[in-house]
Amino acid sequence: MDKYYGKTEITASVAEKTGLSREEAKKAVDAFLDTLLECAEKGVDVRLAGYFSLEKVTRAARSGRNPQTGEAMEIPAREVLKITPGKTLKDAVQSKK
Repeated sequence: MDKYYGKTEITASVAEKTGLSREEAKKAVDAFLDTLLECAEKGVDVRLAGYFSLEKVTRAARSGRNPQTGEAMEIPAREVLKITPGKTLKDAVQSKK
């Protein structure tokens, strides 16, 4: 198995495992990714039991320093995605050791 899987590799794997053509698999992968984007934009949590969950959370404002000048500055609050791996995914990683 390759060191990493990108969209092309995932599409090829979906095509192979489902018997879909690569074009049909690409449409399915694109639709899944588009759905994840729509959920993130709307602030809707995504939970795929055993695999992962995506949750939009607000990171609080905090103080920091400019690394170049050392000047103190305020870092504003912002919304980020929190990704939590599920048990199936965690177990798969542990079984590779």
